[in-house]
Amino acid sequence: MGALLGFDFGPRKIGVAVGQTITGSASALTTLRSHRNRPDWGRIGQLVREWRPHGAVVGLPFNMDDTEGALAPGARRFARQLGGRFGLEVHLVDERLTSLEARRRLGRDATSLEAIDAMAAKLILETWLMDRARRIR
Repeated sequence: MGALLGFDFGPRKIGVAVGQTITGSASALTTLRSHRNRPDWGRIGQLVREWRPHGAVVGLPFNMDDTEGALAPGARRFARQLGGRFGLEVHLVDERLTSLEARRRLGRDATSLEAIDAMAAKLILETWLMDRARRIR
């Protein structure tokens, strides 16, 4: 399948990561600021042109009781728009606790919310890649 972009969607910031289906690995890229609660589609388009992904993975917020979180409708809308604008197949994955795990992994390097959001996007993408690897076996 090739390269994928991963997104940790939020109304003000969107963490972005890039991953590879061949290696099953991902790397944090950047965090984009939204403008007037709208994604920075211009910058997202630049990332799509640069990385030429075959698809994208968007984190879907869930609560600990397995209900969708308050930001889930926005994440679903973002995923639909992402697929429509760039012709990408977009997958949704449970992003529960990724920001907490991102803070833990970054430790002392967790000095900015931007770093945490990009790391969360990496974890979201890695979750999907691991699930995909299990399904293929």
